[in-house]
Amino acid sequence: MNIYGIKYTKPKVVLLQETGIGVAESAARTCYDSFCNSENEAIKYIENNLPSEATCKEINNIESSELLDDLAWTYFHHSILEHANLSYLIRGTSRGVLQEHARHRIQAISVRSTRYTMSSLINAFVASLKTKNKEFFIDKVLSFDMFVTADENYNRLEISAMYEKLKYQSTMVEEFYSLAVAKSSLHFLDEIKDTTKLYEALQSGKKKRNVGDAFKHIITDNVKVDMIVTFNLRSLKNYFTLRDSGAAYFQIKWLAQEMKKVTPKKYLDLIVKGGTNV
Repeated sequence: MNIYGIKYTKPKVVLLQETGIGVAESAARTCYDSFCNSENEAIKYIENNLPSEATCKEINNIESSELLDDLAWTYFHHSILEHANLSYLIRGTSRGVLQEHARHRIQAISVRSTRYTMSSLINAFVASLKTKNKEFFIDKVLSFDMFVTADENYNRLEISAMYEKLKYQSTMVEEFYSLAVAKSSLHFLDEIKDTTKLYEALQSGKKKRNVGDAFKHIITDNVKVDMIVTFNLRSLKNYFTLRDSGAAYFQIKWLAQEMKKVTPKKYLDLIVKGGTNV
């Protein structure tokens, strides 16, 4: 999609896990001591009985709840929605979106770490610098598909800037290569003169621990990140309200829309007007 003259790719989302709405109804019935009024037999049963494993499964498979609907849309009693949780795998959003995401306080979020996942990029730079072959670095990093922008010419500019920042750093830091390469692989730098072969040797050697610590500064908000996020249903309502709106940053709006598409209707009915996921 073209935004502000630049092409972008949209993220991909999979719903990994959902806890169901039955526990949320159970919580609400506990507040009101009204288990007997439920249209769901499994909820009625636990008024005077401890649920068996089979009953718990029935509760977790409940598809609708009249009480939850009333509390969500008539009485706006949303705290009971915190008992339902959903976890999403997100691929290919941007670090810019990650900053926006972090403003949502109540979520569990685990993100691909630049401290541990920059080895291939740094190995490409080291091989390029040692053999004076900048184009190898640009072509190799371009093949990593690491940006949300989808314009090759623009991405080449981005990668070229990364190279120049790393090259500048290499002139300012003594023993630069010891920062970038594991000690056991340093001998490759003197032994191998071909760029591709040097890169492959570095790739096959031991990874430099926490290599990203010294080089995180080179990446921008344009870089893709993968993450897993878990929201309770009340927080997800807030997220969709704010992020699937005209005022939202376009990339996080895309993400919210993709998350909404994979969110089952039984949840959307309680948090989104109209309950749509399209």
